[in-house]
Amino acid sequence: MKLSIIIPVYNEKATIREILRRVQAVKLPVRKEIIIVDDCSRDGTREILAGIKDRNVRVLFHDANQGKGAALRTGFARANGDIVLVQDADLEYDPNEYPQLLAPILDGRADVVYGSRFMGGTHRVLFFWHYVGNRVLTVLSNIVSNLNLTDMETCYKVISSKLLRKIRLRSQRFGIEPEITIKLAKLRARIYEVPISYSGRDYAEGKKIGWKDGLAAIFHILRYRFFD
Repeated sequence: MKLSIIIPVYNEKATIREILRRVQAVKLPVRKEIIIVDDCSRDGTREILAGIKDRNVRVLFHDANQGKGAALRTGFARANGDIVLVQDADLEYDPNEYPQLLAPILDGRADVVYGSRFMGGTHRVLFFWHYVGNRVLTVLSNIVSNLNLTDMETCYKVISSKLLRKIRLRSQRFGIEPEITIKLAKLRARIYEVPISYSGRDYAEGKKIGWKDGLAAIFHILRYRFFD
């Protein structure tokens, strides 16, 4: 078995070295490859990535900024693993939790595993309205997909490659989260959730998603359920 870890990156000069170190340090019962997709960073991240010399790390570069969804689609297309895992580059999510994320797939129970920030894991206390927005979007996604997820917007999505190849993804930006979820639901995938910790950051620390992305997510939920 082989795990492909996809890391979309945009302007993460302060954290990219550390997240790569943490991902490389994780001990797993499967082989792993790391695919980093730089979405045309302008803060020096590209120069750092260009200097990486590791046969287990592939770095891909976009010539123009296209969004997280586009970066993930690029990474998914180049993944060679039996399982694909999405990892953000901002240190909000802890790679040491990979073993519990992989367990339901490795033991044959699941096709997909989501890491939920709302199932009791340790988390940093931050924005109330972000919490409300995440819960509203998850409920709306559940209504149209007939799932009972607690955290649709989570970064940590682990998917069998065989299943992922059956999905044609279109989203350029953060709409990739509801798109993946709704299309997995349409395929009747066996989806599990596990609790994860969450060390959220604020906007001064580089957080990018905002209220406009929340409104766009509502559109994407309806779009991919009824019109795609």
